[in-house]
Amino acid sequence: MAREGHHGLPRLLAGLDSSQAAMSLREHERIHGPLPLAGRGLIDEIGRSGLRGRGGADFPTAVKLDAVARRRRASAVVVNASETEPASAKDRLLISRLPHLVLDGAVLAAEVCGAREVIVKLGPGMSPAPIEAAIAVRSGETIPIGVFAGADGYVTGEESAVINALNGGPAIPVSVPPRPYERGFRGRPTLIQNPETLAQMALIGRFGADWFRELGTDADPGSALVTISGAVASPGVYELAFGTPMTDLLAAAGGPTEGLRALLVGGYFGTWVEVKRAVNLRLAREDLRSVGCTLGSGVLIALGESGCGLHESARVIDYLARESAGQCGPCLYGLRAIADGVIAMAHGTASRGERERVLRWTRDVRGRGACHHPDGAVRFVQSVLEVFGEEIEGHLSARCRALPAGLPVGEDVALAAAGSPPPGSRSSRGGSLWQ
Repeated sequence: MAREGHHGLPRLLAGLDSSQAAMSLREHERIHGPLPLAGRGLIDEIGRSGLRGRGGADFPTAVKLDAVARRRRASAVVVNASETEPASAKDRLLISRLPHLVLDGAVLAAEVCGAREVIVKLGPGMSPAPIEAAIAVRSGETIPIGVFAGADGYVTGEESAVINALNGGPAIPVSVPPRPYERGFRGRPTLIQNPETLAQMALIGRFGADWFRELGTDADPGSALVTISGAVASPGVYELAFGTPMTDLLAAAGGPTEGLRALLVGGYFGTWVEVKRAVNLRLAREDLRSVGCTLGSGVLIALGESGCGLHESARVIDYLARESAGQCGPCLYGLRAIADGVIAMAHGTASRGERERVLRWTRDVRGRGACHHPDGAVRFVQSVLEVFGEEIEGHLSARCRALPAGLPVGEDVALAAAGSPPPGSRSSRGGSLWQ
């Protein structure tokens, strides 16, 4: 049975105040209630809820739980808080402000999987202080919880790279199979999940699958955290129900600050969508797939008419090419050639055939990498070539005078962790803002 105030939004972000402090265990339990005992039935309840991974892969959570639980002798549950996507801030928010909700989910997962410990893997620049303080006050915990600071780099958050680093190797993706659920940390079955997925699991463990499905749609139940930025009045992290119209997502972030040219959906492995098509979409897999994209890492970036999508995209693909793990030719050389071609088009120095050459290279690279890094990068570029075709032609004949929007890359982490949600800042759909 859900507690009072949990039937609408916010759910994950319930109780956040205007301070920058992590929520205390006492306040956390006052809002959500004590953590229930976990049993095998929790996996079935997660399955009925329809919860899917919030880290980008969109994989059914119950299937992943069951795969580890059936193998027994699991070594660990790994909280993958790497958040190496520069335009995302949701995991940083959960770890820094709501650590107990994430730890609750990790402990429940460890109990149903028979894991011996929980490891919280932090991304670059994340302070360990909030999560370590939360661990210290959970005196009744029977499962040891540790913290691991990860290396910098876009590919270091990929789950095989995380496991490789935990096992003492470099933080780069490795060949699969075996996958972590087969042989992961210390060579044993390991569950690796995103912080938001575990936080959702902690709520389902308390309130059940039927409660979870009170929001969203039949195909996409529940809510999700979305980092909204770009040409909007109040960029931040919002909790929104699946099925919410894209126009309402923008309204939740204060609305556009100017006319919009396009939306980038899913982050830097995502897809640009021309605004006339984007505004007719909902936050739903079926809608997003109809235009060739997914929610991915939960990122939505609005490009205003004063910005240049080609220039912004050139910066992003240059960054992704530099972030190659250097393990295969398609990634190391293919992405570099593609990036140089996009940069040349943006600078107006490309020949007339450059667009076709870049498009051909994206087709040659896709599906041939040692990991999925080149696949995500070329998906992004293919959408650039489609949505910004007019800009490409314009750059061949005239100098671009658009203002730089400055999509974050590398050290430019979007929405730095210093932010906090102002009191009463909620969308008409009930989502909460972290600004």
